[in-house]
Amino acid sequence: MPRPILATIHAPALRHNLARMQAAAGDAKVWATVKADAYGHGIERVVDAFRAADGFALLDLSEAERLRALDWRGPILLLEGCFEQRDLEHCSRLGLWHVVHCEEQIDMLATHKTQVPHRIFLKMNSGMNRLGFKPERYRAAWTRLNALPQVEEISLLTHFSDADGDKGIAAQVAAFEAVTADLPGERTLSNSAAILRHSPALAQRSDWVRPGIALYGSAPDFAQHSAASWGLQPGMTLASRIIGVQQLQPGDTVGYGSTFTAEQAMRIGVVSCGYADGYPRHCPTGTPVLVDGQRTRLLGRVSMDMVTVDLTPLPQAGMGSHVTLWGLAANGQCLSIDEVAAAAGTLGYELMCALAPRVPVQVQAED
Repeated sequence: MPRPILATIHAPALRHNLARMQAAAGDAKVWATVKADAYGHGIERVVDAFRAADGFALLDLSEAERLRALDWRGPILLLEGCFEQRDLEHCSRLGLWHVVHCEEQIDMLATHKTQVPHRIFLKMNSGMNRLGFKPERYRAAWTRLNALPQVEEISLLTHFSDADGDKGIAAQVAAFEAVTADLPGERTLSNSAAILRHSPALAQRSDWVRPGIALYGSAPDFAQHSAASWGLQPGMTLASRIIGVQQLQPGDTVGYGSTFTAEQAMRIGVVSCGYADGYPRHCPTGTPVLVDGQRTRLLGRVSMDMVTVDLTPLPQAGMGSHVTLWGLAANGQCLSIDEVAAAAGTLGYELMCALAPRVPVQVQAED
């Protein structure tokens, strides 16, 4: 039989999270962001749950191809735009909308031969300082694009660097509006954190919003808020079983490097899951785990294929017991992916995207 490890994608939770973001977005249309293979969940596994979205946003042409093959005929937005000239041909063939964030992308459009003009989202660098035109160069970029016969419509876009923190979005909104106030075109500003934390202030400013991580049941501003406090449900569960049990005496150590030493008699369980499955290697002793739906802790160092957990407070647990590394246990208890990620010093984003190909995946289609 195969190893007893399984990831479950909860389609009802994904639908719920999309509806939650649509409600928070008011009258704005909603992109379902499915970059990085739908944040590790798999585009083919999530597309039906997200069909109520107004469009899909992603990075890769190959992912756009997959969406079209799944019979999605609505808008698809390339969030980083085209990387080379021939990408524009694929945009024409697949009917993709795409971001323009630099002069080189305008140059490519200017020499592109097409019968079908493109829908462009012109990106402003309002303070993130990754991609986009600085405010003082933005209008010149818009004017140049607007003069191209290859361009049908220009929408206006920026991205917030601190929507999840105390600095907030006011300065970036002000920079964006100072330049774009009299420009025509639809606007898109908000990511997950901005939608949940700043929607009332942005309600009249956004024609489109771009939720990402919240669609998958992770809080964009953990630990200020939990996913549950935002009304989000976990989109993925990673589960396994106990495959071995050991009795420890005081002074016994656990795992590589002997990083955990028992101070008293203990019982530990060995779980079939490790960093080669995508579980974070840096999770320390004390990282929460659910065994048969009850909370316990990780012990010692994460190995390639195994972790060890404390069974001392769970006398009923043993060989074959169900283990929830993150997500939903059979009894309905939830271990937030954000909490596990925080223990590892990272974010829920990384855990989702790092799920290893060797882990079998099933889709829960109904509640």
